[in-house]
Amino acid sequence: MTIERNPTYPMRINKYLAMRHISTRREADEIVASGRVKINGRAAVLGDKVEKDDLVEIAKENKRNAKKRVYLAYNKPPGIITHSPQGEEKSIGDIFKYDQKVFPVGRLDKDSWGLIILTNDGRITDGILNPERDHEKEYIVRVDKPISVSFIGKMGRGVKLDDGYQTRECRVKKMNEYDFSIVLTEGKRRQIRRMCTILGYAVRDLKRVRIMNIKLGDLRPGAHRKIQGKELEEFLAKLNIAN
Repeated sequence: MTIERNPTYPMRINKYLAMRHISTRREADEIVASGRVKINGRAAVLGDKVEKDDLVEIAKENKRNAKKRVYLAYNKPPGIITHSPQGEEKSIGDIFKYDQKVFPVGRLDKDSWGLIILTNDGRITDGILNPERDHEKEYIVRVDKPISVSFIGKMGRGVKLDDGYQTRECRVKKMNEYDFSIVLTEGKRRQIRRMCTILGYAVRDLKRVRIMNIKLGDLRPGAHRKIQGKELEEFLAKLNIAN
């Protein structure tokens, strides 16, 4: 959830905590139920509402009982569904096991591969996926015929998709005769493939190599690494979330 420009008060305590990027609404209910939240010095209860000038205090969680937040950079292989497989399809959850429950943030279509972030921290979801946040995602794309100067220019200026949506301006760079890189700050369904189709090109390979400051690097398909240290600090700072 993003911070509303003109939030309406009184506001439920779980919405307030989510708006302040302290937790998701579901996690907020757990925090309130644990007795760690006070409103004007009084222990909050589920369903409490907050006024604009109320003092909201949150006690630190006992470290022994705290859920350890996990952030992973994962290279989704081609042919794997991000969420909700159908029939004989396989999802990330079917092929990737970790010692804590994690979920993918966002989607990467079945035929595409590359970087996706896996986590158990629901606070980061909106920050990454909400196009109003203007966070960058970078892709390397191979097409079926030589790339023209006109194609690069039109992609960069934005393309009107088959549903009438006009994509945003973006950074596009020709890498060689058939490959180009593109940096988006939005993520419509199969956007790059649809943009290419409108301009008369077919995508032969599509790989996501960066989300904000997190890079795929040399991770092989199906492999993962922890996001930690300064990389994690910078990532959460860009999302205005405390570590």
